[in-house]
Amino acid sequence: MNIGIVGLGLIGGSIAKTIRKNTTHRIFGSDIQQSVVLKAKVMEAIDDELTQENIGACDLIILALYPDATIDFLRTHADAIKPGATVVDCCGIKKSVCDMAFPLAREKGFVFIGGHPMAGIERSGFAYSNNALFCNASMILVPDPLLNITVMDEVKKIFLAIGFAQVKISTPAEHDRIIAYTSQLAHIVSSTYIKSDTALSHPGFSAGSFKDMTRVATLHEGMWTELFIHNQKYLVAEIDSFIQRLQQYRDAIAAGDADTLRQLLKDGRERKDLVNSLELVPKV
Repeated sequence: MNIGIVGLGLIGGSIAKTIRKNTTHRIFGSDIQQSVVLKAKVMEAIDDELTQENIGACDLIILALYPDATIDFLRTHADAIKPGATVVDCCGIKKSVCDMAFPLAREKGFVFIGGHPMAGIERSGFAYSNNALFCNASMILVPDPLLNITVMDEVKKIFLAIGFAQVKISTPAEHDRIIAYTSQLAHIVSSTYIKSDTALSHPGFSAGSFKDMTRVATLHEGMWTELFIHNQKYLVAEIDSFIQRLQQYRDAIAAGDADTLRQLLKDGRERKDLVNSLELVPKV
């Protein structure tokens, strides 16, 4: 199979390296920085550069771009994608991309499936990509409701063969609603938390809790700004809910209300225990 990868940053570069490690597929790659393409070729992460001339030879095209760039790429290159080929994006939001891509793919005769690899680190770029990034990770796939189930099953098998531990199927709205909480809110809380003046005095006074809370404050503000704005409906709802819950703790502490505070903390511990039990459910 010929696989084209557009964008060779952390995710795209890691996908290329993982495909190279686990399969015999031929890989074509492109990036906005030509130096990255050359480095990927030298490191044998890709076989050759993905160009307008050879994109039509690809059976699977993976778009590892920001949301706006993903939409722009599809609009610009739709005619070059061969009928029957499958295109999967890797954006952290799905509805705004899928709303445009599903009808476009139907019109042009290729298959578009929204995707989101649930893996990453707080650094970006090809230099940080690696062939173990997706070990034990899930790949979320968001298919067109009109897609043939046989095609979907084949795409699922491809990503399992590439190296993902499991594939989750979702709708655009469900994906964006859950991701607003599990990923986006966490980055906002971390970015907010690190801005306290006390953070500058942390050496010698901090341990695991500080590191856990501040890890994802090291983010790429360009990418995350796009993700947040594209998902503003669900993200604003999660922020509002978080503020309401945080206010309960603040008010109990300000009032010296130990009973209420103790119950709030107990509720949080029990909720964490419940979440842990869900993580122990066998993957299917």
